[in-house]
Amino acid sequence: MKPDMFKTPVTILVGLGFPTNVCSVMEAYRHLVEWPASNRDAAHRAALNACSAALRSEIEAETVRGLFAAFAEKHDLLAPDAFVPEAIRSKRRPGSSQVR
Repeated sequence: MKPDMFKTPVTILVGLGFPTNVCSVMEAYRHLVEWPASNRDAAHRAALNACSAALRSEIEAETVRGLFAAFAEKHDLLAPDAFVPEAIRSKRRPGSSQVR
């Protein structure tokens, strides 16, 4: 695995609400630099700074993933299924949204 890849992607909603997986530091960085300047806040700044640090090999990709996911959650960008932990998701019955 490349050092800038996330172990688990962060699934966010883009455009008209289409889900997309953000799988690496570089992908997170691209989404953050495209974020409108008028909507940038402390969460954005922290995630963007983390991306820059990871691209310089100063911090790990998973640290960026956590900050990017926090940014996405704060701005209601996380895809609904992204709120469900992987352990719970794997226990779901096919075709059902309920947990066993």
